[in-house]
Amino acid sequence: MDGKILEAKGVSKYFHDPITIQVLKDINFSIQRGEFVSVIGKSGCGKSTLLYILSTMDTDYEGELLIDGITMKGKKEGDLARVRNEKIGFVFQFHYLLNEFSVLRNVMLPGLKLGKHSEKEVEQRAYEKLKILGIESEALKWPNQLSGGQKQRVAIARALINDPLIIMGDEPTGNLDKKNSEIVFNIFQELAQVYNQSLLIVTHDNEFALRTNRIIEMEDGRIIRM
Repeated sequence: MDGKILEAKGVSKYFHDPITIQVLKDINFSIQRGEFVSVIGKSGCGKSTLLYILSTMDTDYEGELLIDGITMKGKKEGDLARVRNEKIGFVFQFHYLLNEFSVLRNVMLPGLKLGKHSEKEVEQRAYEKLKILGIESEALKWPNQLSGGQKQRVAIARALINDPLIIMGDEPTGNLDKKNSEIVFNIFQELAQVYNQSLLIVTHDNEFALRTNRIIEMEDGRIIRM
């Protein structure tokens, strides 16, 4: 592991409707390259709100967020969209695959949007990512022909297509049975250990969290343990 790839400095967040409530209170932590970090805490403790800020989707907060050593404060929406596409890969509880496209095309979409490589190169990269996840044989199928576990693996391949600095997950095993949760965990662990990929995963699954490099535990908008 070498170098911070993400850092939150004194991040606080308020909701103002209908009354002002503080939902995040002075959040400070950083993530190193190749680190596999989980965020746990009861529902409503601020985990997902924090993830929205760290992923640059919510810009209404106090404090500072640095990604790859660059502050996200004051950046225009177009610049933030590029940061999201280039430096952050997303995996959610639901896979959000588009049924009108093949598995391969679904994986390619963020790469085509980024526009760094030719379509042929993006296709080649998509096959490589599917291969890492052991599902390259499903490349030409439609998403509705896959099992839930396979769909989530396609979603992880899609998150990897632009070689992001960090993968952020919001309950990525929340919709999976024990066997498929185990497969997804092992994939994440391999990404961290073999490919030096950083991961920040919000989860309700304490078994999953206990096996990550570091647990950030939240309560009432604060980090109570790390």
